[in-house]
Amino acid sequence: MKAVILFFSALHLLFTASITANAGVPATVRVDYVHTGNASIENYAIERVLIEPLPWAGNPARPIDDSNRGVNKVEIADLKTGELLYSRGFSTIFGEWSSTEEANKVQRAFQESVRFPKPEKPVRVRILKRDEKNNFVVAWSIDIDTDAQDVIRRQGTAPAKVIPVRVSGPSEQKVDLLILGDGYTAADMTKFENDARKLSDHLFQVSPFRERAKDFNVWAMAVPTQESGVSRPSTGVYHSSSLGTRYDIFGSERYVLTTDNRALRDIAQYAPYEFIEILVNNDTYGGGGIFGQFSTAAAGNDWANYLFVHEFGHHFAGLADEYYTSPVAYQSSANRQEPWEPNVTALSDPAQLKWKNKVKAGTPLPSPWPKEVYEEHSREYQKKRSALRAANRPESEMSTLFKEDLRYNNALFSKAPHQHVVGAFEGANYEAKGYYRPEMQCIMFDRSDSFCHVCSDAISAIIDLYTTPAKAMK
Repeated sequence: MKAVILFFSALHLLFTASITANAGVPATVRVDYVHTGNASIENYAIERVLIEPLPWAGNPARPIDDSNRGVNKVEIADLKTGELLYSRGFSTIFGEWSSTEEANKVQRAFQESVRFPKPEKPVRVRILKRDEKNNFVVAWSIDIDTDAQDVIRRQGTAPAKVIPVRVSGPSEQKVDLLILGDGYTAADMTKFENDARKLSDHLFQVSPFRERAKDFNVWAMAVPTQESGVSRPSTGVYHSSSLGTRYDIFGSERYVLTTDNRALRDIAQYAPYEFIEILVNNDTYGGGGIFGQFSTAAAGNDWANYLFVHEFGHHFAGLADEYYTSPVAYQSSANRQEPWEPNVTALSDPAQLKWKNKVKAGTPLPSPWPKEVYEEHSREYQKKRSALRAANRPESEMSTLFKEDLRYNNALFSKAPHQHVVGAFEGANYEAKGYYRPEMQCIMFDRSDSFCHVCSDAISAIIDLYTTPAKAMK
């Protein structure tokens, strides 16, 4: 018992040290704004500027993002000199919604935020967006004085306690992952903590997170709700929850997100974080992930381990989905622009393949795989999956179907000559033709248990961005 007390005392001291402001650590600025528009136009409007309760938790040695990830990028520049002080790539829910059929019919507004270390002088905040050539161009800018009178400087007390799940060192030297719970009642708090520990432990059993586990701090926090679980409108289930997380985003029954950005940020600001994963207290399969925003996973599902890691891959490293036979809400485009995501390609020029350094000499590009056989099986599998959901069958039956599907894939690919070979395998990014993935199998393709080599490298590069001094990078 004494050892347990000492252990938690040590965690408390590390936590306190990581969030205690001092002269060398800047405050955290958050700019909340509204992003509006439709499939063809978009506009921005500032809502408020806040100084968050905790000091900046980021890596002071790597203020500039050189990863070239995301649909968007935020840049913070000195207003007088133009010097670039800080930048980070990200994507948005608006960006995903704008590619849906609904966006051709109506305009919508989405809450968004950008966070950055407090500057000493007024700055210009620029939101950039990729153009048709995949280059970042300025979409919106606004000048901000973080010492102005209308900046919010005081927040209320934390709405829930912050649980130190894994503390490896000072926040500025580590990746800080915050696990938030939604749909957990006061009586569910022990369950939430167990879920957070179990799923984060699993994350660090998967390469390359396993090898880089000491580069992470993990915190957990859940504001109790009145009812267990979050809303699932397609089945008539509506629950009030602290983060507003729900199923059926964009009409996809398995897509789980929150569009209440203000609620999310107002709760998250009481813990050190750079990345957020929301656990919903539900058994139904589902999740989601937006690069640089957050990811979600159904903690009670049989596939929670997979969901946690797969969706975190989207959020943390900007990895694209490599599957293409499951229905999605996005509209396909005839234009096969080279994706910015590191793990998919349009392969317009095989000699310039973005992961060519991992392709062994003699590997054919495109790379053959049992595509037709896979697709024939997948069509039958998707019919069964749709039928189970339409009949609202028990989740155990869906889980059994998923297991059967994975067994089939493993058996099929085990006989393929290019299994575990890095190449360019057609079928990715929700498209059967025109996009290619690096390997036949990966966590981003099916429910297998490991990342391909290209995804692993892409994850490691983001870990470096948040933990490695600039002088050590070559």
